Amino acid sequence: MPQVVLSLGSNIDPAFNIRTAVASLRSRYSNLQTSPVYESEAVGFEGDNFLNLVVALQTDDRLEALVAELKQLEDRHGRDRSAPRFSGRTLDIDILCYDDLQGIHAGIELPRPEISEHAFVLQPLADLLPDNRHPSCKVPYAQMWHEFDKAAQHLWRIDFDWVEANGQDVA
Repeated sequence: MPQVVLSLGSNIDPAFNIRTAVASLRSRYSNLQTSPVYESEAVGFEGDNFLNLVVALQTDDRLEALVAELKQLEDRHGRDRSAPRFSGRTLDIDILCYDDLQGIHAGIELPRPEISEHAFVLQPLADLLPDNRHPSCKVPYAQMWHEFDKAAQHLWRIDFDWVEANGQDVA
């Protein structure tokens, strides 16, 4: 069964959107693993800070079906696809890796270049899957994080409250 790694981010009602997105994913994928949650400054535009994390799951879903499902999840969270690329997001979900696929598949580049470009992707990925190797360069994520220029982007781990206002624990 393919392993899929996703990055999730939000800077519009971020705690709610991250919490409910993870709950939706967990209801669909019982084997969901989550990284710690990080707060980071907006990259590429002036805006509120983001909450980011990485999740890993296993699925028999074809990549095309997974892409469509994740877009629907973003849409249910109010994702505005007409907004500029670098702008606030209710929910942004990117497929970082789908097993060891490389190249353009289902309209996305795999593995996603963001893995080596953004601290808010690589740090949680290194936390969750430190010994897993990047599909292209074959370097473990922990080593990639160790060698990453951490001065370029600011992020910090937060104690995230996974319990919703109704008392339901979604983690």
